[in-house]
Amino acid sequence: MKKHISKIILIILLVVAVLIYSFNPAVNSFVKSVFDMFASGDFAVVGDFISKYGTYAMIVSACLMIFQSVIAPLPAFLITFANANLFGWWQGAILSWSSAMAGAAICFYIARILGRDITEKLTSRAGLEQIDEFFEKYGRHSIIIARLLPFISFDIVSYAAGLTSMKFWPFFIATGIGQLPATIIYSYVGGMLTGGAKLFVTALMILFALSVLVVLLRQMYYSRQKKS
Repeated sequence: MKKHISKIILIILLVVAVLIYSFNPAVNSFVKSVFDMFASGDFAVVGDFISKYGTYAMIVSACLMIFQSVIAPLPAFLITFANANLFGWWQGAILSWSSAMAGAAICFYIARILGRDITEKLTSRAGLEQIDEFFEKYGRHSIIIARLLPFISFDIVSYAAGLTSMKFWPFFIATGIGQLPATIIYSYVGGMLTGGAKLFVTALMILFALSVLVVLLRQMYYSRQKKS
């Protein structure tokens, strides 16, 4: 009964949000500007967007991170780079990590409450099926591994986890552990990025993530060998 009430409330909130977006020109224009900002692929553009809100810049940044989590898959790393430039690497890292965690929790509960059919409309069927296979392959290590790989959608992983029997706190803790290294590294170098350096750092992150993945898979292999 409680789950049905939660589902009705959440659907009402989503419908209200869609109606506001559809019939309020100011909101429609703002959301369009947010999508254009992400589409630019330039963290400097994102930084300019956030900084114009002055004392509310951190709140706006956190809201953008949560927004991109729910409307998967928008590039979160642009916000992480922008936060590092605007607030310094360690403050930017804390802001990016905490707001990403909030976004992950929201995605998890949206999927848990609404179920697969509606979740597919917020993400994509193909994306969810891909993550389902990933979960099946790597079991309880799935969340940490997925969070360490920058080319796997952060948001779709959160939605997919909500559709499984996984409990919230194991999911949340694994997300925090897996997301922390990437957030720290992105934030640390974020203040130094200009032009093509962004691509260079992204390549380094992928190399780092693959290295960690190899170590994890090696440990999993030896663990299974001992059991057998």
